[in-house]
Amino acid sequence: DDTLVQVVARGRFSTGNCRHCSPVLCALGFLSMSQWDPHQYQRFSNERSRPFFDLVGRMPDDDVHTVADLGCGPGNLTRTLVERWPEASVVGVDNSAEMLASAAKVAPHPRMSFALGDIATWHSEQPLDHIISNAALQWVPDHPRLIPQLVSQLAPRGVLAVQMPYNFAEPTHTFLEELLGQEPWVTILGPRQQQYFVQTPAWYADTLHDLGCSVDLWETVYYHILTGPNAVLEWVKGTALRPTLSRLNEEEQQAFLTVYGAKLRAAYPEGPHGTLFPFRRLFFVARWR
Repeated sequence: DDTLVQVVARGRFSTGNCRHCSPVLCALGFLSMSQWDPHQYQRFSNERSRPFFDLVGRMPDDDVHTVADLGCGPGNLTRTLVERWPEASVVGVDNSAEMLASAAKVAPHPRMSFALGDIATWHSEQPLDHIISNAALQWVPDHPRLIPQLVSQLAPRGVLAVQMPYNFAEPTHTFLEELLGQEPWVTILGPRQQQYFVQTPAWYADTLHDLGCSVDLWETVYYHILTGPNAVLEWVKGTALRPTLSRLNEEEQQAFLTVYGAKLRAAYPEGPHGTLFPFRRLFFVARWR
């Protein structure tokens, strides 16, 4: 993990803007992944798992001995990789202690391990045949630096496989941005910080080709049918809302969720069979030549 001094020194976060935090805590607060709730995240585990398997399904199987799952979360999907590539050693990396505590409960395997680490700075001790990152790189800044760094860790003919949300123009995100730009949330939370760092599909295609990779790149829109009251709010409470909710006290959280939840109910009305929730995702599988 980044040390506190490194985080502040690199200027990735503003300091002292949140009235709840000291400058030091505020620097860590907005984009910190330390406040993940594994239980909330896995409420829609089937829907969240589908893109992972769609991504891994497009990866080659030849000569796979070393695999890293970056942003492994609660580890349940990492466990499937040792079954997919039984000769490989698999490491799951995440910077959330809560997620790794959940991963520790996954059925053990002698070729599987987990490590606390920040994707932005983590380096493998050996070249990797496969690097997988499912729904994690959108949180990591500076992709022009990050993507070459990841490719540089591949073994010859190694594969970098990535999936990221690509739905930032949808109501889940536009309503959130709208609210965070209004009072009282500007006073409470400080100026809005950039939360997502996804580039365009063309940028990834050009960058990966320039790095000497062949590229398979695509988008998929999943039409999830979610069940339960205000199901889309429950979905985003496990992901997009985490940086915001982690900086609000209980009373403020309830006030924020009341307003935001009403907007989501209007945008995603519940039907007789559940709530239809379109979710666009961007994928690429890049093989280093």
